[in-house]
Amino acid sequence: MKKLLLGFALLSLILMAACGGEESKAAQGKTMEVEHSLDTVQVPKNPQKVVVFDFGMLDTLKQLDVDVAGVPKDSLPSYLSEYDSDEYEHVGGLKEPDFEAIHAMDPDLIIISGRQMNLYEDFKEIAPTIFIELDYENYMDSFKHNVNLMGKIFDKQDQVEKEVSEIDGLVEELQAKTTDSEKTGLITLATGGKVSAYGPGSRFGIMHDVFGVKPADDTIEVATHGQKISFEFIVEKDPDYLYVIDRDAVVNDEPAAKETIENDLVKNTKAYQNNQIVYLDPNYWYLSGGGLISVKEMVKEINQSFE
Repeated sequence: MKKLLLGFALLSLILMAACGGEESKAAQGKTMEVEHSLDTVQVPKNPQKVVVFDFGMLDTLKQLDVDVAGVPKDSLPSYLSEYDSDEYEHVGGLKEPDFEAIHAMDPDLIIISGRQMNLYEDFKEIAPTIFIELDYENYMDSFKHNVNLMGKIFDKQDQVEKEVSEIDGLVEELQAKTTDSEKTGLITLATGGKVSAYGPGSRFGIMHDVFGVKPADDTIEVATHGQKISFEFIVEKDPDYLYVIDRDAVVNDEPAAKETIENDLVKNTKAYQNNQIVYLDPNYWYLSGGGLISVKEMVKEINQSFE
């Protein structure tokens, strides 16, 4: 009798294990529909092999403790240098993906952004691909949409909510300072000895549109590469804060902005004389942006400049 009961118990355990396995397989097989500006695609929930070309989403996944399989290693921001190890596949450059390497990986999901958008059809032939973009005129709404999407795909909604709430708090703290201040700011990108300015609604317009820094000039042309300006322009606008992003520091590994900016003309500005020329971290502002880590650090940098 005992043997019979033992046999029934063993059979029950086997059946329960089998059912559990089926449930696990079913969970792994779940998908969700993702609509983006290039397509509508069925994306697997909790994909195991993920290739990421957007550094904002890469830093978001890092913050959420989500593993990725492949990244473009040639242009990695310094704060994401851990992905340069052999643990991760090198999938080419930001503008020249290695499709052969990506195809060999057999990924479950590919995440791309603006630098790869023209190659979307090539990516989707390999695996479900989602196109992430930032609407600079509605930066925070766009940013929150993107990170919440990552939360839904990887079942990290609660953590995303907590992270976003913390960032909202930092933004409110900064806005309290900028609202009470009459000081103006001008954000610029320096590269190859030349300088471009960015105003509200532009790529770096979050400075004014979200953080609340009053623009030294609110008529700056909204363009992807900014408005080319002279040093006389900087002197004429005479901002209290001159924010500078050094493109050469991250693209050519040769910091050059300080030498370009701090010339005899610019030394006549309030920003220079009051030690308020602020060199922003190009890893967050130029290479990345739009991620849980990068946006938080961007807020912190401007907050610190107002202390």
